[in-house]
Amino acid sequence: MNKDKRNLRGAVVAVTGAGTGVGAAACKLFAENGARLLLMGRGEDKLRQTQKQLPGAKTEVEICAGDVGESDFCERALDAAVARFGSLHVVVNNAGQIHRGLAQDTPDEQWRRIMRVNLDGVFWMCRAARRRMQNGGAIVNVASTAGLVGVAGLASYCASKGGVVQLTRALALEFAGANISVNAICPGAIESPMLFSEHPPTRTDDQTRATNKEQIPAGRLATAEETARAILFLSTEPHITGASLSIDGGYTAR
Repeated sequence: MNKDKRNLRGAVVAVTGAGTGVGAAACKLFAENGARLLLMGRGEDKLRQTQKQLPGAKTEVEICAGDVGESDFCERALDAAVARFGSLHVVVNNAGQIHRGLAQDTPDEQWRRIMRVNLDGVFWMCRAARRRMQNGGAIVNVASTAGLVGVAGLASYCASKGGVVQLTRALALEFAGANISVNAICPGAIESPMLFSEHPPTRTDDQTRATNKEQIPAGRLATAEETARAILFLSTEPHITGASLSIDGGYTAR
């Protein structure tokens, strides 16, 4: 039984939503620690931009563009990682979408879109990862403080992220015997593209920043980089499993 911190040098790390924000920041950190990377996201152009920002020309990278809401894509993407690198050690489920609006005004297709990416996609990827992690590993799911507390106007997002928290706990128990840790991070407001998306066109980014800062005891937004550091930490500690780590400047402590 390995009680030591996982060494990421040479490890194969698969990251969804790798084209922007927290996903791109996590890829950079993993690369700095010597990992080999599978970058996944909807658009290949954004994934190529992330690849260009990685430190060192020797970082081994495989790119797979597609939709995590499709179970076949999750299987194909992780197959590509194993075919290229020979193994799989860490999976980061970071891809996510948000819908802002009152529950009574939410169309069926919007609800299903959020569930499909935020919850179904995490399950498909975790299932695919379990089938391919032969010698243990780590799964880190990006949930949200909205999965721990309710937020008016974000019913579908809250439900999807709450599902991720509970899925993380269940899979931690199922996968423990295979030496696979499964954890979640629960970020609050992050200085990243999602925070500023889906608002009315009259709302400015500065207004969004100010509104969120007022609710955070620490008085500032999280950065993508410090959120990514939490992902890296949970990827390296084998005895932490089933945890949901809040990264929110005290938002959920009240």
